[in-house]
Amino acid sequence: MKGSIRTYVINLDGGTERLESVSRMLGSFGMDFERVPAFDGRKLDLSKVADYDAGRAERYMGRSLVGAEIGCYRSHLSAAAQFLQSDAEYGLVFEDDVLLRYNPIALLEEALPVLESADKDWLLLNIGANKSKITSPISEHDIGSYRCSLVAAHYFPMMACAIVWSREGARQFVENHGKIFAPVDNYFRYWLTRAGHGYAFWPAPVTTTDAESQIAASDGRKRSRYGRKWYYGFSKQKRLLEDKLIALGRRYRFRAKA
Repeated sequence: MKGSIRTYVINLDGGTERLESVSRMLGSFGMDFERVPAFDGRKLDLSKVADYDAGRAERYMGRSLVGAEIGCYRSHLSAAAQFLQSDAEYGLVFEDDVLLRYNPIALLEEALPVLESADKDWLLLNIGANKSKITSPISEHDIGSYRCSLVAAHYFPMMACAIVWSREGARQFVENHGKIFAPVDNYFRYWLTRAGHGYAFWPAPVTTTDAESQIAASDGRKRSRYGRKWYYGFSKQKRLLEDKLIALGRRYRFRAKA
């Protein structure tokens, strides 16, 4: 394989048990990693967070964000920046609640050359997607007993527990960062549904444990209900419909060029 893969694990200070658990799991596949200290946003005063756009969040999400969502977003920014400081070609980023079903490195070593050939401008690959909608198949892969498809994810899937950056994707994420207006996985959908060049595996080779993510925990407040506006339902349906229409258009153009 042409390029090297560097692995990163986002882990909150004090999350020793999680770090030990994910270290054992990755070690069972012969994988080394670098730890990325997670940003703990659970006690943030959001009125004092310079890069949080509360008004846009309320318009786009139909609710306010919670501090932990800001922390999770910033943690992924840190992971992307840490990857860019390396000389690796690809950055594999895990949150520390991941559960590997199969060897992701073996899968990536087989699939990334195919992806590079299909789209040299690809930005982000989701390997922990929870659903797969509005996609175009690229290739099939078998790793042991595991079989999955590499797909162009026109409607970029949610969950950011396991993602792979190209250097250009990480650069754009870091350098174009302005104001946070959505949780990081919602932002990835917003960005990559519009920009294209987002990909995924389905079925996903990575999932999460049943443990609640510490970097995304809401400090006692249920984030899905916190700060909801009266127009929450309308905002959600508008967001989903708009993203799906854009994705359908991208799929049509993608298949027309194939």
